[in-house]
Amino acid sequence: MQQNIYEILSQAQRQRVSDGVVTSIFDNCPSAFRKLILVLPQLGDFDSLEYIWWIQREIDRLKLEEIAVRAIGIGDHQSGEYFCKFTGFDPRWMFVDATGELHRQLNLYSGLTTKFPLLSSGQSAWINLMLMCAGIGSQGTLKEVFRGYRGDRDAPQLISNDEVIKAAPLPPLKGSFFKWAGGSGFQRPFELATLRLRNMAEVLGNWKAYVPDASYMTQRGGTFLFNAQNELIYEHRDRGILGFAANPSYPLSFLFADQATQSTNQQIINS
Repeated sequence: MQQNIYEILSQAQRQRVSDGVVTSIFDNCPSAFRKLILVLPQLGDFDSLEYIWWIQREIDRLKLEEIAVRAIGIGDHQSGEYFCKFTGFDPRWMFVDATGELHRQLNLYSGLTTKFPLLSSGQSAWINLMLMCAGIGSQGTLKEVFRGYRGDRDAPQLISNDEVIKAAPLPPLKGSFFKWAGGSGFQRPFELATLRLRNMAEVLGNWKAYVPDASYMTQRGGTFLFNAQNELIYEHRDRGILGFAANPSYPLSFLFADQATQSTNQQIINS
């Protein structure tokens, strides 16, 4: 499969969010750049929103390092528009796949797919999703949920002191509030959980836009990094909800040399 990943991705024609044109996901990628391809789950998924939050946090550094980013998520054109507006991700770099066909071509983990009698595919997906949120068929999910509440001294501070976070039903919270939970300069208790609550409020408030077809809610994604010669130099395949990164403390550690000591991933491919 490894030798075919670039071929599969390079041949993929998907709808681009910026203009609605169906084109190659590598369209306008500078040939001299490394190419970071994010195959996201449903665009209303925790993983999709959180992963792109990290990308946006480091977007200037990614450009400086000459890393071109392209993302493909499950949804339709409207899903992509809502997603890019909320996250700030460049819609020229965002593509949508209505049925997760690309995910299946790449053999990404589909999650639990049990069919329940008398229920539609969307209703069955809801039950499977709830089971995965409880850690069933979803490797590492509960551990990652708890990390969001207890904090992580190996992770950077996520919310600046003067930033105001609106995460209904909580009142607006200023970043300096989290100092009272343990200090500053690292991920404080409840800090990540608050960002996740904000994401959840956004999706639930616009559910039909983010999730036009619930049948694909359990589908997981993957990360693929290619060098300038289009050789696959890194991949990560999600094995559960909130499992989009090999190193949850700093999901982009595989990209930056000065974060190498923090990286816990074992999925670097020597080509």
